[in-house]
Amino acid sequence: MMLGECMEYIVFDVWIFIFGIVIGSFLNVCIYRLPAGEDIVRKPSHCPYCGVNLRWFELIPVISFLIQKGKCRSCGRKLSLQYPLVELANGFLYLWIVHVAGYHLVSALYCLSVSALLAASVVDIRTYEIPPVCPLFIGVMGFFRMLLDLPDWYQYGIGMLTVSGLFLLIYLITKGKGIGGGDIKLMAAAGLLLGWKNILLALAIGSVAGCVIHISLMKLKGKSRMLAFGPYLAVGIFCAMLYGEELIDWYLRFCGLGK
Repeated sequence: MMLGECMEYIVFDVWIFIFGIVIGSFLNVCIYRLPAGEDIVRKPSHCPYCGVNLRWFELIPVISFLIQKGKCRSCGRKLSLQYPLVELANGFLYLWIVHVAGYHLVSALYCLSVSALLAASVVDIRTYEIPPVCPLFIGVMGFFRMLLDLPDWYQYGIGMLTVSGLFLLIYLITKGKGIGGGDIKLMAAAGLLLGWKNILLALAIGSVAGCVIHISLMKLKGKSRMLAFGPYLAVGIFCAMLYGEELIDWYLRFCGLGK
């Protein structure tokens, strides 16, 4: 690769990262306001403790937090580390996606979907509920993904029903005690985004991760049996999104069914 081309990619990556952390800043707004039913667009950003409206220089992703030493300029209360962590995570996830999936429109759909997954995961950890707007947004991204691969539209249509249908059956049998409604919506939306093969893989990865990690937390930290399944499903969706074909091919070869 020529030096000029290399510099172009570096500059492009920097802009992707900046865009990612800016979106991450908006995700923090969603994470705090959606569970409370607050407006996420028109209401000005404010300190969660004293309520004072924040100035533009207090809203620069990551940098403002560092300059202010993680404190509100008005009341001096410590702000949650969640703010910079979510912003940085979203930025690095965007870079991860474009470097694996490539620099094209599908990657943009994946990036925006991962932002919704990140917000849904943090809210689910905090409240054990997934905001309905997150699966809805992912479903819209899934619709556009299907349009980009229209000859195989049925793969995405089946994907929307595969795992969500199983979850709905569990929900009905257990009367809502075995699975949450948010998980059903999440997997329906993600199935439309990924297709039926990858959504099954996402379920497998998410289930294994959930079992191993949550049981470990129960043993080591005394966590309750109540499980926020959304973050583990999000991990499965992310892995299937970027590595689905490779993992499925490896599994088929391992079982002697592939080439």
